[in-house]
Amino acid sequence: MSVETKSLVAIVVNGEPCRTPAATLAELVHERGLTAQRVATARNGDFVPERARATTALRPGDRIEILSPRHGG
Repeated sequence: MSVETKSLVAIVVNGEPCRTPAATLAELVHERGLTAQRVATARNGDFVPERARATTALRPGDRIEILSPRHGG
């Protein structure tokens, strides 16, 4: 029986080192259970709109920010 092993990518998410099997930013957001929430994302300081997450590949050393909007004032 063959078991496929997916390699882990070493990245930083919201300032914390992380190893993930996610290949794209969309997969990372899903992996973290944030697909039902409206979140803003950035890769290496550049904003990534929701429509571009599925095509934004994660690479070793990437710095990812996943932020939810604040309400109130």
